[in-house]
Amino acid sequence: MRIFLTGATGFIGSAIVPELIQAGHEVVGVTRSDAGAEALAAAGAEVHRGTLEEPTSLRAGAAKADAVIHTAFDHDFSRFADNCEKDKRVIAALGAALAGSDRPLVITSGVGMGSPGHGQPAVEDVFNASHPNPRIASELAGNALLEAGINVSVMRLPQVHNTVKQGLITPLVEIARQKGVSAYVGEGRNRFSAGHLLDAARLYRLAVEKRQPGARYNAVGEEGVEVRAIAEALGRGLKLPVVSIAPEKAAEHFGWMAMFAPADLPASSALTQARLGWHPTGPTLITDLDAMRY
Repeated sequence: MRIFLTGATGFIGSAIVPELIQAGHEVVGVTRSDAGAEALAAAGAEVHRGTLEEPTSLRAGAAKADAVIHTAFDHDFSRFADNCEKDKRVIAALGAALAGSDRPLVITSGVGMGSPGHGQPAVEDVFNASHPNPRIASELAGNALLEAGINVSVMRLPQVHNTVKQGLITPLVEIARQKGVSAYVGEGRNRFSAGHLLDAARLYRLAVEKRQPGARYNAVGEEGVEVRAIAEALGRGLKLPVVSIAPEKAAEHFGWMAMFAPADLPASSALTQARLGWHPTGPTLITDLDAMRY
């Protein structure tokens, strides 16, 4: 297939490019910069210039593709709600380019959207439309397209990691450096689900090849890693003391990360593995944190 990939030069997108090419697909990767264009060309992808701020620039590329994978997202968390609404507009534009066909669109969300609550792991067949996380906008946009007859599926991400980046844990590293301690909230028993970068890239390929309308997949290799264990790994790597922060002091210590630091975000990928024959094989989150060059 000729696959149009947004976020093609990002952390996850740059791993999807070789995964798709090695499987025999053509990749048209989106970038806004000359450096990004050079990286895509070197990887064997065709270059498409576009930005999230101008959804029409993406729609044109999607219209010429056999399939679309949307991984791009503006990670300025100081404008998180606004950026989620931006993503909603981009998804609508990409879907419009595929109208009248069965060409698949795989969009990206977070595993929390499948949380049934009460500390139970998030699962693929749950969609919490009233979830307070603004990222729900992405899946609501996908649902609207699905109702309009567009072949949309959803990739839900945990903390995707390698030895360079680890999702929300990467800003925790910077906070630890600034504060001089590696911290967790309360007892630190809350959990983050995790998945290795190469496992996630492979899952995107399987999802777009499956072409299953309405499917939701969890790119989860580990159901739940306690945040205290994560803080201890960062403490080892940064050679900093590990401390507990009282919940009422979380905002002062973590800043914008205070909305995530105490969150309990376990997630299962049992249904994903059964439906796609996908089995994660990458290193664990703590293994990657211990192997990082701090």
